[in-house]
Amino acid sequence: MARQLEEQISGRFPVGQRLRVLDVGMGQGTQALRLARAGHQVTGLERDTTMISAARAALAGEPEGIRERVRIIEGDGRDTGVHFVPGSFDVVLCHGVLMYVEEPDPLLAGLARVLAPGGLLSLLVRNGDALAMRPGLSGDWAGALAAFGTTAYRNRLGLDVRADRLATLTATLAGIGAPLYAWYGVRVFTDTAPDDAELPDPETLESLLAAEERAGRTEPYRGVAALLHLCGVRG
Repeated sequence: MARQLEEQISGRFPVGQRLRVLDVGMGQGTQALRLARAGHQVTGLERDTTMISAARAALAGEPEGIRERVRIIEGDGRDTGVHFVPGSFDVVLCHGVLMYVEEPDPLLAGLARVLAPGGLLSLLVRNGDALAMRPGLSGDWAGALAAFGTTAYRNRLGLDVRADRLATLTATLAGIGAPLYAWYGVRVFTDTAPDDAELPDPETLESLLAAEERAGRTEPYRGVAALLHLCGVRG
């Protein structure tokens, strides 16, 4: 995922350019800090106060130069129009957020609005075309059968959420002026691994990441990934 984002950024912007980045639903700030360390100016928008506290704690451990490049705002991703003027950002991230939004189109339109011309919109969503894969590979046959023909599912936190279909999001992105430029699969082989699984040895981990990276770019594997990483570009 990080490699895919870096590839898109380096392919669209001059080397060394300091980008204005908005991370909507920044969580504990992992991606925001990575981009700030790379020299970019990052604004994180997050409504969960626990996550904000974790992000601020992580930021506090960074050198002053990096801390100065990160701004954290408490707020909802659907309210970007309240906080930012049109064209404020070169890159907008919205990773792991749409599944919690019942009607995503207004949120997406707001994200496109704050993108500058030529700006990159990066989305990470649950793959609504492959919801039967996780229960099926886990031997939950009733769950697999129930997953066909729906975009509703229960996540690992026990919350009832929703997934997005590639074709639907492709049409939405075109309609808001940030048409799909590239897409990848994420967690093709590893989605059934438990959250508390220990990391393998470095050599095995490198092979695992290489296999996931290759599958995420290759048909037909990427189409059955647990998550989709979509990149749209503002016209």
